[in-house]
Amino acid sequence: MFRRTATSMKGRSLLHVIKLVSPFVMVVLLQAAIAGFSLEVMSSVRAYVAGEALWSRSQKNAVYFLNLYLHSGEASQFAQYQASLAVPIGDEFARWALERDPVDVEAARIGFLQGGNHPDDVPGLIWLFRYFNRVSFLQEAIREWAATDPMLLELSVFGEVIRSEWEGGRVQDASRVQVLSARLSELNTEFTVHAKRFSAVLGEGSRAIKLTLTGINIVTAVTLILLLIWHTRRLVLQRQAFEHALHAEKERLAFQASHDWLTGLSNRRAFEARLQGELDVAPAGSLSLILLDLDQFKNVNDSCGHLAGDRLLCQVSRLLQQDRRPHDLVARLGGDEFGLILPQCSPYDAVDIAERLRRALELFTFAWDDRCFAVTASIGVACIADSTTTLENAMRRADAACYRAKEKGRNRVQVDDGRPDVVLVATRPREAVAGRG
Repeated sequence: MFRRTATSMKGRSLLHVIKLVSPFVMVVLLQAAIAGFSLEVMSSVRAYVAGEALWSRSQKNAVYFLNLYLHSGEASQFAQYQASLAVPIGDEFARWALERDPVDVEAARIGFLQGGNHPDDVPGLIWLFRYFNRVSFLQEAIREWAATDPMLLELSVFGEVIRSEWEGGRVQDASRVQVLSARLSELNTEFTVHAKRFSAVLGEGSRAIKLTLTGINIVTAVTLILLLIWHTRRLVLQRQAFEHALHAEKERLAFQASHDWLTGLSNRRAFEARLQGELDVAPAGSLSLILLDLDQFKNVNDSCGHLAGDRLLCQVSRLLQQDRRPHDLVARLGGDEFGLILPQCSPYDAVDIAERLRRALELFTFAWDDRCFAVTASIGVACIADSTTTLENAMRRADAACYRAKEKGRNRVQVDDGRPDVVLVATRPREAVAGRG
């Protein structure tokens, strides 16, 4: 059983830890994903920039070697022309494969490899084209790229025409050679214009992407910081709430330990602690103690039940608290017995207070289920004139005075001022106390 409980507690602790760190993990994973995405995009754009350099250079080389072949007819120059032309044609083939529906990824890969792109760059070239070809900068770059398709076709046709003419013998028509050479020069110029535009668009796009992704990373970093601040604040507030709840619980337990559950008055334990404190500091003749017993409480309990008795005790407790000074203490000592501690109260004032309490109870009528009960009390007053009086002695004297009030007919106040000729009755046995009422 203990092992299962420990395992369950460990499981709950682990779940609590996961719950605490999960927001941070999610943001960190998000930032890592954004960083990975940023690197992939920048790497793919860089691959296109590098591919554009190969594409542009190969186009120029193809024009250059074809022009040399036009004038010399050397087969090696024609082979160099073909090798150079294969690069932009491979890139063109890859673009066509990516523009198909469905996309032919394998054909695009073969085309990019023919275009001289590094094998590690090919997946990025395909990915960026497939999923971002509608982005403005890439769309414009693709238009510049596609604009060279007719020129590549014309360059291919020129190469075949020139080769066929050289296979038939040396090209004798100087004007024709001059026209072909001029057209090759124009093609080279047009290739250069489109290549520069392609490169410029990619550069602008890469800079825009860099700024965008940098902004996104900054936003996620700020979000992480704000989340950390919010989470820390929440933990602090939770701790404060827990501390407040703990303090409130301590106060509640302390209140329960020192107060009567029914009436809310201080209990005997708190009463005796307060009395001891007053005896320790009170000057001689300034402390008075009142003990009060209800006279008809047992009748109410027996005839109407304990619920009626509880209701009577609550009403009496409220009556006893009326007109009390802030530093006076009213307590329920048990059953129908109440006590009052009156600091800085002379014997005369204590007797006056006790008499007013007796009179208020005498005028008070308790009603329950269409029945009315007269309520009176026997009250004992002890005036502490000696600073060496002990707690036990003070309680004994007040209790004896209360008992004498009962013996003399109830509904009266009996005073014990500490003189030997007044304190004649010893503390009643526990049985006698239990039989009050």
